[in-house]
Amino acid sequence: MSLSRNVILCADDFGLADGVSRVIVELAQMGRLSATGAMTNMPGWRRAAGDLKPLKGRIAVGLHFNLTAGSPLGPMPQLAPSGTFPVLNDLLIKALRRQLAADEIAQEIERQLDAFIEVHGEPPAFVDGHQHVHVLPVIRPTLIRVLMERGYAGRVWLRDPSDRMAAILRRPIGRSKALIVKSLSRGFAQSAQAAGFQTNKGFSGFAPLDLSVPAARVFEEAFSKLGPHPLVMCHPGYADDELRALDPAVESRVEELRYLKSAAFDDLLAARHIHLVGHL
Repeated sequence: MSLSRNVILCADDFGLADGVSRVIVELAQMGRLSATGAMTNMPGWRRAAGDLKPLKGRIAVGLHFNLTAGSPLGPMPQLAPSGTFPVLNDLLIKALRRQLAADEIAQEIERQLDAFIEVHGEPPAFVDGHQHVHVLPVIRPTLIRVLMERGYAGRVWLRDPSDRMAAILRRPIGRSKALIVKSLSRGFAQSAQAAGFQTNKGFSGFAPLDLSVPAARVFEEAFSKLGPHPLVMCHPGYADDELRALDPAVESRVEELRYLKSAAFDDLLAARHIHLVGHL
């Protein structure tokens, strides 16, 4: 008899749009998710956060730290002089050139953490980054420092969005994205662990933002070649005008939610002896 595998299945982008937040709550109620990351700078966070409170103990809720969607919660004259965050490519260039202001980034981390606690009533279970920005130069050490100063070491875990090379190479659907993020994440887990933060060991779920690959294949691949303490990310959501105005991934989110609600997903978990958990 095979032993069950504990896997964190985390839906990103809670608070991005009401259609995303609503489906995350529905899936959590069904036991089809075990974690979600909240975008606390988005107006949808305050509208939907109360729906997570009845799910305490059933789903881990973390901070999905965001520097590329919407607006900062306070002034950021260097990164967001117009009051709107830059797109990922612009942020990436600034980070790689070490042109980000660490103090400005630290203040926004504090504000997004405060917005989480103000509404949710307690610190996040974990911290990760929208579009994995938390592993980028300047942002990475700043995040770890802020969390340490708050006394979160040993209490909050951090998402490592990299995986073993052998595992990535055997997942063709998301391979190119996974390789890029692995390169950007080099050394992140070691830095986090040296500061007293646990990280997942194994990460998957990279997929196209369109309908070129069926959701069933995306999840079959994501739940393969799992690491010792794996995390699988997903992006389900209902399509609505709010989401279309904010994010390029719309129809793929609908396909993900349909699959995650299906009997086929239950069958996949059972066949692979997977137990969804919200902790490392």
